Amino acid sequence: MGRRPRRPDNAEITITARVKARQLRFGEVPQTSTEFRGMPGHESASGSDRVHLPQHVERDVTYRHVRVDYRLASALRYPAEAKEP
Repeated sequence: MGRRPRRPDNAEITITARVKARQLRFGEVPQTSTEFRGMPGHESASGSDRVHLPQHVERDVTYRHVRVDYRLASALRYPAEAKEP
């Protein structure tokens, strides 16, 4: 269904949100992104579970009885804790 993020161990920041709509229509296909930046380093993940809303929405299509559950989690990683890519 959606993208479940692997949660960082011991996340300092966790944000969750739920959005519901009886009807949802996009005049344009949205371009979205999530960025994590800053110092010290971090281990972060985000993702959503969607009901009646595809991962890639279409322009001028009406979606009904929509629900989106979004999660974001981030843990600070200091140089000694940073994982090598």
